[in-house]
Amino acid sequence: MHTLLDLRGSIPTFVSLTSGAVHDVHFLDVAPLEEESVVTLDRGYLDFERLYAVHRLPAFFVIRAKRNLRLRRLSSSPVDKTCGVRVDQIIALMGTRSRKDYPESLRRVAFYDMKNHRRLVFLTNLFTVSPKTVADIYKQRWQVELFFKWIKGHLGFPHHPLTRLIL
Repeated sequence: MHTLLDLRGSIPTFVSLTSGAVHDVHFLDVAPLEEESVVTLDRGYLDFERLYAVHRLPAFFVIRAKRNLRLRRLSSSPVDKTCGVRVDQIIALMGTRSRKDYPESLRRVAFYDMKNHRRLVFLTNLFTVSPKTVADIYKQRWQVELFFKWIKGHLGFPHHPLTRLIL
C-alpha cells in the first residue's frame, strides 16, 4: 500500500495498492504530486530519474540516502551540532547513471538522532530551509507509519508489514 498523506489533515489524498512483486519506486510514476509540494520518501523510492522528474514538476523531496552513494562535495555550510545536524553540503552525484539521471546539484544533510542514537543522511532539492528543517520534514514521515498502524489495528489487515510508504 502506497499513499500520499496530507499532513494538514492527516488523511490520505491518494492510495495505490500493488502486489509485493511491484517495486516501490513505480509509485512515483502514478502519484499525483502537486507543484511546490514536499514529499518525504524512504530509501525504497531512491531512483534519481524519478526524483529528477519530481524536481522538474517543480516539487521538493526529502529522502534517505543509501550508504553506497557515490558523490562529490561541492560546498559545505556551517551547522549547529547542538540540534543534531552534523553535515550540510551541496553535492554532485558521481555514479555514471545517477549523474545522468539527476544532472543537478543536491543537498546532503546528516543528522544525529540523539533519542534513538542513529545517524540519518538525507538528500533533498530543498535549498531554502535550514538543515534542521530538512530533518524535521523527514521526521513527519512517521505520521504515515502511525496511519498504517491505525489501519492495521482497525481494519483487520494481516500482521505482515505493509510495503513502503510515501508522504
